[in-house]
Formats: sequence, C-alpha cells, structure tokens
Amino acid sequence: MAREIVLDTETTGFEPQMGHKLVELACLEIEDYLPTGRSFHVYIDPERDMPPEAEKVHGLSATFLRGKPKFRDKEIHQDFLEFVGDSPIIAHNATFDRTFVNFELQGLGLAPLPEERWIDTLAIARKKFPGMHNSLDALCKRFKISLSDREKHGALIDARLLAGVYLELKGGRALTLELTNHAMVAQAVANAKSASYGARPRPLPFRSTEAERELHASFIRDVVKNEELWNKHGL
Repeated sequence: MAREIVLDTETTGFEPQMGHKLVELACLEIEDYLPTGRSFHVYIDPERDMPPEAEKVHGLSATFLRGKPKFRDKEIHQDFLEFVGDSPIIAHNATFDRTFVNFELQGLGLAPLPEERWIDTLAIARKKFPGMHNSLDALCKRFKISLSDREKHGALIDARLLAGVYLELKGGRALTLELTNHAMVAQAVANAKSASYGARPRPLPFRSTEAERELHASFIRDVVKNEELWNKHGL
C-alpha cells in the first residue's frame, strides 16, 4: 500500500523569517488515498502574541496557546518526524507549510523535509481547473465535500477535508471503486491461501452398488492391465 501524509498548519502570520510561528500542526495518514484513522495533532505555544487578523482565521488566541508544548519539545518535533517517516507529504499550497515546518526544524539543527517529498494539491488543482478558484473551500464545494463541521480554519479539520479533496483530484469515486475491488480480490486470494482442507468428517456414501464395483475392478484387472492389450498397440 502507498502511505502518504496529509499535512496542514496554522500560524501567527505569513513569514517565519519575520518572527511568525506555528501554532497548530496536524498530519493525517492515508494509504492508497484513503484515511487509515491514524493522525498526529498538536497545538503549539508560539511564545509570542497572536495578531488579531490571524486569530480571526483560526480562532486560536494567545491565552489558549500559552502553556502548550513548544515545537522544540521532543514530544512535538520528534513525534512529528516519527509519524511522517519517509512518506510523501500532501499539503494545499505546500510551499507555505513546508517553509514554516522546515524553519522550525532547521532552528533545532535538524534536516529540513526536502521539497521533492511534498505534493502540492493547489498546483494539481490549478492544472486540472485552470482559471478557476482553487482554494480548499472552493474545491470542497466543487467536489461536494461538506464543510458543515468547520466554523473556522483548523489544521486537523482542514487535513481531513484535504484528504477528501486529494482523493477527488486523483480520480474520486472511480478510484475508490477500483481500490475497493482490488482490496476485495486481494482478500479473497488471501483467504484461499490460508484455507485448510482436511478429510471430510463424514465420508460421502458410495453411489455404486457392490456388484458394480466388483465388475469395474475385474475390468481394470483383466482388460486394462492385461499385457495383450498393450502388446497389441506396440506399447
């Protein structure tokens, strides 16, 4: 199975070089484009104020975030890296998320996550729908993915929405049906391989009479195995 990680972040602003920080990080594991149920999600203390315009977007206040783990804490960056592993990372406008994540990693002396590992759904959508609105909201509406559970932007809910969008960008229902059929066939093969067949607990009764069986045995003994028959055909 192809393992990928859908990732989303929330921040205090747009430029980590200008002092803006991560405040929420969420990762969702998918295999063959479908969520497995495993996720990684943390709120992060940015150790700075929260600009009002950023709070309007995600609703995370400085008061709420104060005392949360810092990215430098092992429970954040180590657990994050372990969860992501070496899998491809899917993000919407991946440059934004990659810049913030790598800025934090490099600040700790850790290697950045290379650009070639990132899959940008915004770039995919722009190729598929040129000249159209391709924000996450717009794509959810286009693909009829419900936004009812989302009052504000949040990394975890947006990662879940993005997983649905990514499936649709890759083929949607047709792909789901193909994957389901493939999984059913694979399971059937596995079941057949693991099945064990032994002797019947109750042997089937003979359908021939004793006289018929004796006649058949005589035919095998006197005709089929008779050397004259084989010599006749030069065998």
